[in-house]
Amino acid sequence: MASNADFVQYIADQCGGAGEIVTKKMFGDYGIYCNGKIFGLICDDRFYLKPTEVVRSLLRKVELCPPYEGAKDYFYIADVDDRDYLSLLVSETYKALPEPKKRKK
Repeated sequence: MASNADFVQYIADQCGGAGEIVTKKMFGDYGIYCNGKIFGLICDDRFYLKPTEVVRSLLRKVELCPPYEGAKDYFYIADVDDRDYLSLLVSETYKALPEPKKRKK
């Protein structure tokens, strides 16, 4: 089941305090990026963050699960209505993740 476009836009808007948020359709669901760096997924109208130790300590509830069958575990974020909280989680995830590798042309 794919995610609803309105839900995807809502999540992008909620994370907006962290930087430039962009979503890209991937395999029927969405990758979500901050300032060009992928930090999470939106699958089946559920929001997932890449796990980092810094963010683990900030989570109100730590729930690790795969966003789709065969995937690695991500933090499942159920509390998506607190814009400041989501922006903080995204900002800290962004800082903890490595820069994307440059593609050769």
